[in-house]
Amino acid sequence: MSSTSKRHETFLTGPMGEKPVMALPGISTVSAAKLEEKGFKKANHILGQFLVLDKDERRFKEWLHDACGANVKQQEDCYRCLQEWCNSFL
Repeated sequence: MSSTSKRHETFLTGPMGEKPVMALPGISTVSAAKLEEKGFKKANHILGQFLVLDKDERRFKEWLHDACGANVKQQEDCYRCLQEWCNSFL
């Protein structure tokens, strides 16, 4: 089993609330700026897209790449965190 980052663990410690998009693992400063330009300013906006895409791993990762240029590791980190958050809170 792969280890999780401190950022990942912190994100999973509570409800989504008004967490900034930068709170999501895999979202760098550059990626956050690109997402914010497209209207995805909060982590819950990314969660919404994740849910719209039916939590489909391939489709979400493709969307994240297209939306902000996230690389494979960034896509995986963000996807895995949102999946675990949903399992805990939804």
